[in-house]
Amino acid sequence: MAQSINIKIAGRPYNLTATSPEHEEVIRKAADEVNSKIAQYQAKFPNKGTTEILSFMALNVCMNNIVLQMQLKGIKDAEDSLTKELERYLDNIDNTSR
Repeated sequence: MAQSINIKIAGRPYNLTATSPEHEEVIRKAADEVNSKIAQYQAKFPNKGTTEILSFMALNVCMNNIVLQMQLKGIKDAEDSLTKELERYLDNIDNTSR
């Protein structure tokens, strides 16, 4: 059930469509987080315009996503390694019990 919602980012209104109540919650939380970060950057860099602040924020979001992707890959690699080790262990138990 798609629903039209209104949010504000950097003081500008946006009309978006949420596909579920959960999706609406995510959109609203994301908008709140963006506005909070804008306020933090404006306090830290009062001479920078909204475009520059949003550019810094976009860069930080992308950097964080890349770090998380690298961490996720490390976790996936560790999971694969442990799975192979467990399979070898179970094969060894199976072979010695025969």
